[in-house]
Amino acid sequence: MNREIGNNRTENKNRVKSLQAKTDRGEATRQKLLTAAEEIFGTKGFHRASIVEITLKAGVAQGTFYLYFQSKDKIFEELVRELNHSLRCEISHAVSEVKSRQEAEEIGFGVFFAFIKEHRNLYRIVQEIQFVNEDLYKWYYTQFAEGYIEGLEKAMAAGEFRYLDPETVAYAFIGVAEFLGMRWVLWEKEDVPPKTLNTALKLIMEGVLPRK
Repeated sequence: MNREIGNNRTENKNRVKSLQAKTDRGEATRQKLLTAAEEIFGTKGFHRASIVEITLKAGVAQGTFYLYFQSKDKIFEELVRELNHSLRCEISHAVSEVKSRQEAEEIGFGVFFAFIKEHRNLYRIVQEIQFVNEDLYKWYYTQFAEGYIEGLEKAMAAGEFRYLDPETVAYAFIGVAEFLGMRWVLWEKEDVPPKTLNTALKLIMEGVLPRK
C-alpha cells in the first residue's frame, strides 16, 4: 500500500512538472509570436502584414499560431494591450518611491523615452490602431490618461501643482512626451537630448507649479 501511495505521489509530481513545462513553453511561444508581430506590424503596417510572415519571423508553424490567436486582428489587439501594459508598469515601478510629483514626471518621461527606444515600432503600431480598431485606439490613450489624471489630482490636492483641469493636463503631458520621442528617438534614432528634456520639463512645471 505504501509503495502504491509513493508511486502515485511520484506520478502526480511528474504530471505537475509536465504541465508546468507545457505552460512555460506555451507562454514562450506566445511571446515569440507577439515579438514577431511587433516587428512585422511595425515595419509593414497592419494591412500589408500577414500571419505567414509573423510565424516565419517567430520560427513556429503556421498552425501553431491559431492555438494562441484566432486571427491577425486578435494578435494585433493583444500586442497593443501588452505594450500598453508593459509601458505603464515600467513607469509605475520607476516612480513608486519618488518623493514628489515633479520628480515622478522627470523619471516618467525618461522611462517613456527608454521604452520607445527599445520598441520603436510602437509608434507606427499606435498610429495604425485608429484605422484598424478605433475603440482600441481610444482605449490605448485612455489607459494612460486615467492613471495620469489620478496622480495629478493627488498632486493638486497636496498643493504640489496648482489646480488646473487634470484631464486636460494629462493629455497635454502625454502629447509632449509622444512628440519629443517621435522627434528624437523615432526620426533621429537618438536619445532625447538632456537640453530638450530639461526645456520640456521647465515649460511643463512652470505651467503647473503653484503660483508664489
